[in-house]
Amino acid sequence: MADPVNTPAQPKGATGVLVLADGSLVWGRGFGAVGAAVGEVCFNTAMTGYQEVMTDPSYAGQIVTFTFPHVGNVGANAEDVESKVEGAVGCIVREEVTPHSNFRAREEFGEWLAAQGKIGLSGVDTRALTRRIRLNGAPNAVIAHDPDGNFDIPALLRRAQEWPGLEGMDLARRVSREKQERWEGGYWRLGSGYGRSPRDEGRPHVVAIDYGSKDNIFRNLVRAGARVTVVPAKTSLDEIMALSPQGVFLSNGPGDPAATGEYAVPVIKGLLERDMPIFGICLGHQMLALAAGAKTAKMHQGHRGANHPVKRLADGVVEITSMNHGFAVDNAALPEGVEETHVSLFDGSNCGIAIKGKKAFGVQYHPEASPGPQDSFYLFEKFVGMLGER
Repeated sequence: MADPVNTPAQPKGATGVLVLADGSLVWGRGFGAVGAAVGEVCFNTAMTGYQEVMTDPSYAGQIVTFTFPHVGNVGANAEDVESKVEGAVGCIVREEVTPHSNFRAREEFGEWLAAQGKIGLSGVDTRALTRRIRLNGAPNAVIAHDPDGNFDIPALLRRAQEWPGLEGMDLARRVSREKQERWEGGYWRLGSGYGRSPRDEGRPHVVAIDYGSKDNIFRNLVRAGARVTVVPAKTSLDEIMALSPQGVFLSNGPGDPAATGEYAVPVIKGLLERDMPIFGICLGHQMLALAAGAKTAKMHQGHRGANHPVKRLADGVVEITSMNHGFAVDNAALPEGVEETHVSLFDGSNCGIAIKGKKAFGVQYHPEASPGPQDSFYLFEKFVGMLGER
C-alpha cells in the first residue's frame, strides 16, 4: 500500500486504483463494474457474508475493505441480497477473486458486482490499508476500474477532495422505499428458500419505518410472531397512527443520524408520548436515542464485522454480534431517563439503550445477522412480546 501522500507510478497490469483525498494512490486489479465511485473507505472483519454487506443500505456512500483475504469463493446468488436499493459503492480485497466453490452460487462474485454497478479492487495490501484507517480514521476516496488502465488521476483526486463526507449527510431518504407496503416475505430454510408471511390478521401489527433496512430484519419480526407494514422514512406521525400499529420498529440505515433526525426525531417523540412500544436497530437505535435527548457522534473508524462481543449489562451475558456503524450514541452524556443496556467489549462504546417508563429500546448491532448465530434473536421476541401488553 502507498505511504501517506505518496503517488507511486502505475504498476504494469494495474487496472484499478484507489485515490485517497490526501493524494495517496493504492494500485491494484479492477473487477466488477467499470467506472469510478466516491465514498468513505472503511473495513469489515467478517470472514463471509460479503454479498450481504455489499447490498446492505447502511453501507451507502462507503467503499468496504474486506480484511479476510479470500472474498468471492462462495460466489453470489439472489437469496443473499439484503436490499435492492443502494448499498456499498465498491469493495477492496487482498486476493484476486477466483471461481466459486459453493453449491448455492448462481454466478461469480465479479460478474454479480458488475451487474450491480459496483466496483472491486483486488491485489491490495488490505492489512496496511486497515491499519491506516485504524490510525488515521476513515478517509474519503475514489475507487476506479478501467480494463485498459487509463486513469485521470488529477480528476479523480479532485472528486475525492470535493466529496463532503458522511458527517452531516442524510442518506436515509435516498435508500428508503418510496411507498408503504405489507411485508410478505418469510424466513429462509435450506432447500426451500424464503417462504411467505402467515396471513394471520390476529398477529400483532408492527409498523416498520424504513431508513434503509435489511430485509432480514422484517423476516425476523415475522418469525417472532408479528405482521409487518413497512413505510418510508419520512412518513408522518399521523400516517403511522392511522395504520393502528401495536408497535413501531425503527430500521437501520446509512449516513449521519443527526441529519436524518431532523425529520425522524419529531415522529419518534410523538410515538413515545403515546407510549407506543418501539424497537430500534443501528440507525433506528440512534434515532430513538436522539428522540430521548441523547447525542450521537462520528466514530474514529467505526465498527464493522461479524465478531463483535457485546456485554448485556443486566446479567453480564456476552453476545457475539454483527455491526456496521460509523456513528455512535455518546454514552458519556446519556440524559436522565435513558438507561444503557449493552456496551462494546472492544472499546466500551454504547450498544444498547432502554427508555425508562416506556416500552422502548434499541441496540446498535444487528441481531438479524445471526453471527452468534442466535445470541440476539431474543430481542425480536422481547419486542413482539411487548405488543400484547399495549
